[in-house]
Amino acid sequence: MTKPDQFEEVFRQLKDILKKFEPEMILVNDRPDSYYLNTPFTEQYKKELFFGAVQIKKRYVSYYLMPVYIFPDLLQDVSPELNARMQGKSCFNFTSVKPGLFQELSLLTQRSYDRFKAEKLVV
Repeated sequence: MTKPDQFEEVFRQLKDILKKFEPEMILVNDRPDSYYLNTPFTEQYKKELFFGAVQIKKRYVSYYLMPVYIFPDLLQDVSPELNARMQGKSCFNFTSVKPGLFQELSLLTQRSYDRFKAEKLVV
């Protein structure tokens, strides 16, 4: 199986991590290569906020999680293996399915959602 063939499965599994938050969010797009969620309108910022997304790129699948950019302390307990997947301040890149890292990313996404909720950025 070539890497681009794996990208669809990587995308599907990463999308599943975000999809459970869809009922409380605004679905910006849901395409075969891009899934994107915003928060509802926030009084504090007077707009919707980017929460997370998954996109198939040319060389990898990117998982974006904006709460870790706004609240970098969320990354304090991230494993060195997941940290090595980071590009920039809120993006994680994958070329194949990594069950342990996807589980860790799922927990980080839940903590990120909980933090947004505690900060009243998600009602």
